[in-house]
Amino acid sequence: MNIIVCAKVIPASSVTIEIDPASKRMVRKGVQHELDPAAACGLEEALRLVEKHGGTVTVLTMGIADATIGIRNALAMGANSAIHLLDDALAGSDALGTAKALAAAIRKEAFDLVICASESSDSYSGIVPGQIAQLLGIPPLTFAKEIAVDGKQIVVKRQSESGYDVIEAELPALVAVTSGINEPRYPQLKGIMAAKKKEIKQYTAASLGLGPDQVGASGAREKVLSIGRPPPRQGGKAVTDEGEGGKQIADFLAELRII
Repeated sequence: MNIIVCAKVIPASSVTIEIDPASKRMVRKGVQHELDPAAACGLEEALRLVEKHGGTVTVLTMGIADATIGIRNALAMGANSAIHLLDDALAGSDALGTAKALAAAIRKEAFDLVICASESSDSYSGIVPGQIAQLLGIPPLTFAKEIAVDGKQIVVKRQSESGYDVIEAELPALVAVTSGINEPRYPQLKGIMAAKKKEIKQYTAASLGLGPDQVGASGAREKVLSIGRPPPRQGGKAVTDEGEGGKQIADFLAELRII
């Protein structure tokens, strides 16, 4: 089984996110990066499937040169190889442009299964996995909390408000996993050393057959019109209980139409 994991590399959790006022995009250059924890869950699930059924795991990411640190971490966890979409022409791609680039790279590989996080931990759009599946012409199995493969059949338990649904499909397919599907492993020293020798392919937009009308800021159909800070919080209302504290709280909740 050949599995491709779409794994985003994002600014580290210790980094204060800043928005460039000129481009209206997140500042990614010059800050510490890490493998998205949500993507790490997808990678962990891929590694477990390959350990059980055999095969290979390829990590695919699109990002600036700083993304290499997250790619190396994924390789240290156990991925066999990686693909890095590295090109300034891809900067500013919207969700659809990102999906087009990822799908074009996936088409260059032999694959049985594509695994993604349900959404990234920095932008939270949640629509890229479905777009990739549409572009590849394969079924999307979303919000998976458990995955099982039997031959060419894949079964997932899809998380729902009341429990889970059981969804089946034939491979090849795409699965978008929830963050609670597993606990990602930590890279061991042996894996860290081995990661230095593993292949990282690089593609540009041109090598994927994508032009400026499809990817990058010029090809984006989504536009950020303005950015700004949320209004400051108003001070809370203190209730001094002199015998009618409960009534004051009830009146306050009634004003808010909570009760």
